[in-house]
Formats: sequence, C-alpha cells, structure tokens
Amino acid sequence: MCPDLSSVNIALIHHPVVNKRGEIIGSAVTNLDIHDIARTAKTYGIANYFITTPYQDQQQLVRELLAHWQTGHGAAYNPARKEALSIVRLATSLEEVITVLTQQYGRRPMIVATSALLGDNSLGYEALRQKIVQGEPVLLLFGTAHGLAPALRGQTDATLPPIRGGTEYNHLSVRSAVSIIIDRLLGS
Repeated sequence: MCPDLSSVNIALIHHPVVNKRGEIIGSAVTNLDIHDIARTAKTYGIANYFITTPYQDQQQLVRELLAHWQTGHGAAYNPARKEALSIVRLATSLEEVITVLTQQYGRRPMIVATSALLGDNSLGYEALRQKIVQGEPVLLLFGTAHGLAPALRGQTDATLPPIRGGTEYNHLSVRSAVSIIIDRLLGS
C-alpha cells in the first residue's frame, strides 16, 4: 500500500541544536539546505518543509531567497526550482510548526526525531511507514550542526534509528540524511 504523503512533513531545526562540544547553539541557515532539501521533499511528495530559526537575520535571508525563486527573476528562469520551493515554510520554533500542523490536520502530528545516535524511544522505518500509510500526520525533525538539542529530543514521540554506512564515521550532511531517510520511508 502506498503511503499518504499529504500527512508527512519535515522540519529543519536551526535552534536549539548542539555543536561538536555538546553546547546548545543556533546554527546558520544555508542556501544549499533550503534548495536541496526542498527538491528531495517535493520529489517524494512531502506536504510541508519547515525551516525553523528564531533569528531575524536568518529569517530575512530565507524570505529573500524564497522571493527570488518564487516571484522574482528566478521564478521565470527556473520553474522547477520555483515548484520545489513552493512547499517551504518559515517558522521561528518547533512549537510554531506543531501549532500550524495541529490546525492543518485537526490533531497534533506524531513528532519523530532523526539522529546519528540511537534514541531511547526508537521506532523502525517500517513501523513509521505503516503509521503513515494509516494516515497518521507525521513531522520528521532534522537537526543542523551536530544534531537536535536534548530538550527537543525529549519532546518527540519517537526517534528513527541512525543511518549506518558500515564505518565508524557517522556525520552526514543534513541534506544527505534527509534524502536517505525520506527514501527509506517513502521510496517505492
């Protein structure tokens, strides 16, 4: 059975995340993350791609980039990019994303963290896929920098198992991790 993709959403979290020393930080929004994750999300039929940052300068950067590709010269120059970016939403926090999705679906979505570390409340890919097939609204959280802050992981309903590449090294770019995880969940 094919999953109902209209119930699957992703959020790229820029605060609170951790740095390599485990300190709570806010990370910078990057142009490549916006474009590449939007292209993956649109390809797999993700309903909404939220970029969350509380920082005004970072929000302005996102607004300017989206305006260029959705209504500016970029919209005419590259209609495929315009289409991919049509699902991007800007939010100040995870709480704002949850509020928006709760209103959209009439109930709070299941919040699922991703991490390079094994979580306490691990849920396998096939089990989550079955929840999606059953129409459960889902919000997948992806952390920037060195991952989601512990306080955010504590607000989730489940954590997907880490991606393992067969070596001890495990620090994928968030763009790569999003692509792999979405394919595992929604690929044919």
